Amino acid sequence: MKIERRWPLLAGAGLLITLFVVLGLHRNHPIQFLTATVEHGDIRDAVEATGSVNAVTTVQVGSQVSGTIARLNADFNSHVHRGEVIALIEPALFKGAVQQAVADSENSEANLSAARANLEKAKAALEQARADYDRTVSLAKDGLAPQQQLEVAQATFDGAKASVNAAAATVQQARAQVGQKSAAVSIARTNLNYTVIRSPIDGIVVARNVDVGQTVAASLQAPTIFTIAQDLAKMQVYGKVDESDVGRVKMGQPVTFKVDAFPKQVFRGTVSQIRMNPTIVQNVVTYDAIIDFANPELKLFPGMTAYVSIPVATADNVLKVPDAALRYKPSMSPEEVHELYRKYGIDDGSSGSGAAETEASRSRGREHKPANGGAQGRSAAPASDSAGGMAIVWKLEGSDAIRPVEIALGITDHAFTAVTSILKGELKEGDQVVTRSVSSKAMAPTGQGIRR
Repeated sequence: MKIERRWPLLAGAGLLITLFVVLGLHRNHPIQFLTATVEHGDIRDAVEATGSVNAVTTVQVGSQVSGTIARLNADFNSHVHRGEVIALIEPALFKGAVQQAVADSENSEANLSAARANLEKAKAALEQARADYDRTVSLAKDGLAPQQQLEVAQATFDGAKASVNAAAATVQQARAQVGQKSAAVSIARTNLNYTVIRSPIDGIVVARNVDVGQTVAASLQAPTIFTIAQDLAKMQVYGKVDESDVGRVKMGQPVTFKVDAFPKQVFRGTVSQIRMNPTIVQNVVTYDAIIDFANPELKLFPGMTAYVSIPVATADNVLKVPDAALRYKPSMSPEEVHELYRKYGIDDGSSGSGAAETEASRSRGREHKPANGGAQGRSAAPASDSAGGMAIVWKLEGSDAIRPVEIALGITDHAFTAVTSILKGELKEGDQVVTRSVSSKAMAPTGQGIRR
């Protein structure tokens, strides 16, 4: 009897446990919101680039003649002056070439003298032949000389004239040979002078590519012996600027950059040139922005990698929201989101052809960069018209409620974006905007955000 009385009690307890489990499994799982604070502050939009440090003028000193390095008067980091002898190529062969060229020149001058003497001799023979011819003509007129004698005199006179012309041509040829040999002497002496390597500028030797006893061959191109940087107190950075950013870089803009050798120190320079010559590497197009800077302490060396930041727009003391809040999308159905938009007076472009246009405007908003916010355009209010774009952020109200706020966007530093105006709703400094939401069941963050 006791067992029969307990059955209803056990059945009731089991029913209560089952209902508790079922209700527990079907109740809503709370959502935890991760937020960030809306702040007031400054926004700096900058073009980032990587470049290399170079001297303003770098000269590669080579050799125009082949030979063995006999002496080096400069080494790495040597300070040299214009015209100073910094290397010597063994000159013995070139001295011999000069002596041979001088001897050939002297021989040609002797040949010229002999040719001139032969010319004078031919002229004297011509005068003798002319006199004989004139006497024979006179005698022939008087019938005292036969016709044959007249013809012989005529032939002798003509031959003498030809001999004079030939002697004159020989003199001309000898004179040309003298000029040719003189040029050979000049070339030989020039090559001898080229064995002495002189510095073309005042500067510092940054590279030495040969050693004493090494043979340099200048048959195809001049081998480089030294690389000399003119003045390391004034240097340049060749910054590789992406083609999408080069339009925002202007000459005269201030620049900051860092190098690995001094990671905590910021160096400053100025854009002096934007070179139109593109560099294409794996279909990536970049342009060189030349940045002048002073290096009075000679801290920076040629070839160092520089990490360049070129400010192109500035907004001071503006309301700014984190970019993560602009990408947030609540874990709601499209109908629920649309209902919230309608409740708070936000046009989500869900009707007609305006939907596509509004959605396109939202997607372009964050990607559009300011076109005229250069380094000189600093003001308390950002140039939002040029930055453009609108977005929806979700403000946390209480502990578990969120509401959309439509804002107009200004410039961005890719961590925060300036708010130029609040179009729908309220947003002020200190408000919490949602960046992620996590369900206690799924424990997974939401996806991309709604924006315009």
